[in-house]
Amino acid sequence: MLKKETLQAKIRQLCEEKNAIVLAHYYTTGDIQEVADFIGDSLALARKAAQTEAKIIVMAGVHFMAETCKLLSPEKLVLCPDPEAGCSLADSCKAEDLKAYKEEHPGYKVVSYVNTTAAVKALTDVVVTSGNAKQIVDTFPQDEKIIFGPDYNLGSYINAITGRNMLLWQGGCHVHERFSVESIVQLKQEHPQALVLAHPECKGPVLRIADVVGSTAVLLKYVVEHPTEEFIVATEAGILHEMSRQCPDTQLYPVPPEVSEGTVGCHCNECQYMKMNTLEKIYNCLKNEAPSVEVDPEIARDAVKPIERMLELS
Repeated sequence: MLKKETLQAKIRQLCEEKNAIVLAHYYTTGDIQEVADFIGDSLALARKAAQTEAKIIVMAGVHFMAETCKLLSPEKLVLCPDPEAGCSLADSCKAEDLKAYKEEHPGYKVVSYVNTTAAVKALTDVVVTSGNAKQIVDTFPQDEKIIFGPDYNLGSYINAITGRNMLLWQGGCHVHERFSVESIVQLKQEHPQALVLAHPECKGPVLRIADVVGSTAVLLKYVVEHPTEEFIVATEAGILHEMSRQCPDTQLYPVPPEVSEGTVGCHCNECQYMKMNTLEKIYNCLKNEAPSVEVDPEIARDAVKPIERMLELS
């Protein structure tokens, strides 16, 4: 296997030769974030995919993110380093199930988290991210009937801070679901001055004891603006790379997952799907221009509309 530095150099060379861009989510490994043209959360990556003039987009993240890139840039070649890099949250909401649920609740608007398949987005009125969900929900009349999915925890949080009563899909992120109040309390006892940062995909009890609740971009921004503080971080551990890069002297304490049967020895504050991306896979997909992501044209026609609506509103 080639050394990290060699692979990174070869990736950058291929990007230059092929007019390609590497987009990476904050939850990918540090060596990938170092070689990427742009790193960000779901909203920032969607914006970059819509704006880039590159001919090839490599989406180092999970499959729904690559689909979103293709929906926003259908004329470009979108590459996914590992097509098996899925998402437990996206898997929790199948298009056929959402279609049936909509039929059971006529007159409801559908607000879908970006962590969904293109087929689910095609059944959606507007897409949201954790960073803009409140802003976009606030554009609806207060008495609007809304189905929010698939993340139950994010939906509960938005209901709580907006006073709404949206119907919530029973989905969740397998990483954020495992963070517990007990783990945070233990860290607070060890580091009493540390502030608690939590992603809104965490369970309600965790969010209620957090000092700051927000998307990965919001949490990162808060750390950068308060570099002398200490932080207990309740989100996927990949964000610590960028936090540490921008604030090398800041003390960061990742929240360990709640240990349950079958998770002993498992770094479950990491998303195994995000970690399926590797430098070698990025190099190979650029070299071979495969595997590429395609979306059925009929689905794409409807799926792109709620994404464009989100970008207009946020």
